[in-house]
Amino acid sequence: MERREFIKNTAVAVAGITILPEGSLFAKSDQTKVRVGYIGVGARGMSHISAGTLRDDVEIVAICDTQERSLSNCRNFIAKKNRPVAVEYTGGVDAYKRLLERKDIDAVIISTPWQFHKAQAIDAMNAGKYVGCEVIAGLTLQDHWDIVNTSEKTGVPYMTLENVCYRRDVMAALNMVRQGIFGELVHFEGGYQHNLRGVLFNGKGGVEYGPNAYSEAQWRTQFNIEQDGDIYPTHGAGPIMQYANINRGNRFTNLVSFSSKARGLSSYIEDLAPGHPNAKINYKNGDVTTTLINCANGETVMLSHDTHLPRPYSLGFRVQGTNGIWMDVNKSIYIEKKGKGNDQWEAANTWFEKYDHPLWKKYEKDALGAGHGGMDWFVFNGFIQAVKLKKQTPIDVYDSVTMSVITPLSTKSLKEGNMPQKFPDFTKGKWKERKNIFALDDSGF
Repeated sequence: MERREFIKNTAVAVAGITILPEGSLFAKSDQTKVRVGYIGVGARGMSHISAGTLRDDVEIVAICDTQERSLSNCRNFIAKKNRPVAVEYTGGVDAYKRLLERKDIDAVIISTPWQFHKAQAIDAMNAGKYVGCEVIAGLTLQDHWDIVNTSEKTGVPYMTLENVCYRRDVMAALNMVRQGIFGELVHFEGGYQHNLRGVLFNGKGGVEYGPNAYSEAQWRTQFNIEQDGDIYPTHGAGPIMQYANINRGNRFTNLVSFSSKARGLSSYIEDLAPGHPNAKINYKNGDVTTTLINCANGETVMLSHDTHLPRPYSLGFRVQGTNGIWMDVNKSIYIEKKGKGNDQWEAANTWFEKYDHPLWKKYEKDALGAGHGGMDWFVFNGFIQAVKLKKQTPIDVYDSVTMSVITPLSTKSLKEGNMPQKFPDFTKGKWKERKNIFALDDSGF
């Protein structure tokens, strides 16, 4: 099929069913409320709790966490919102299993440290609960295959709650892509470019991590100590997958990663607390990790993980085709022969106002005040609507593991001296027939 014909067809095509066979969860639903259990109610989990309290169609049935501080914060928040008391589960890392035994839970949202995601998600799917999981899906390549195999075996959907797929400018750019404004697409860039030093270290003097620290510094910092590679790829990869129709007529074929020296975290600590032992740790995660990916249809992708150095926030998106380019860093667009001048950047907002995604136009008021500029409302709504309608989630298990498996592949590439890694085809060939319907209508987004 010619690429232009493919792009045109994917804008109106119906998705092929690969999970949830007819007669099971695809049965017509008259469900008006979704009963949700929350596994992990720390900082990110509380964001999803907040989203749940804003909806009349969500019942917060149960919450689970190993720390009383998190449970207390959640308990008090739910009470202030005049919502019914949620049953609490705690007492160890396996406490969530008792939550999963409940028959009055339709879905779970997992917001625990990364090392627990795979086991918790698999147990939830085996218990028949829809899974909405924060990134990343698993730590190893086999973890990702295990998640796919479980979803296929049980027929239960799994969705990575990648909110950036719903960011307003990202969706406006997707609207432009689908209308052919950029022409035939050639190259994409994105990543996680965010100064996280204050997240990775807090507590006394702002230089501690581990059990005595707070929130993500209790566990996330250890990944930066022990593992080189792109350990948070989904913010960049998720939106790019929609632009490039990955798993839906296109696929990632291989990748290679490069990592800089690691100096940023040590420098940060030494500046705050000269002579502190945490400044002398051998941090394995390079300050800037660059991953290059090939696509089956000939496009290239560059992802960046850059969280240890002083810098303003930017995910660094770039969409480039035969007619023009969008660059997130300078918030500019250039469309040849349609812009104000030859080789002159224009403010991206002037284009994004014109091509604002229809879903944002329709649901802007609903998303007002939600986390991360409103995109948290969209990703939560997409998940809840799928559960309510007993349909596939807008980001399905194949999409979820594809954007997440970049982490172990990147780490392996670096360990092998920047050797290219073959990208697994989690769809087992179905990518050739599947169609991209992400955000084409509002039936769950």
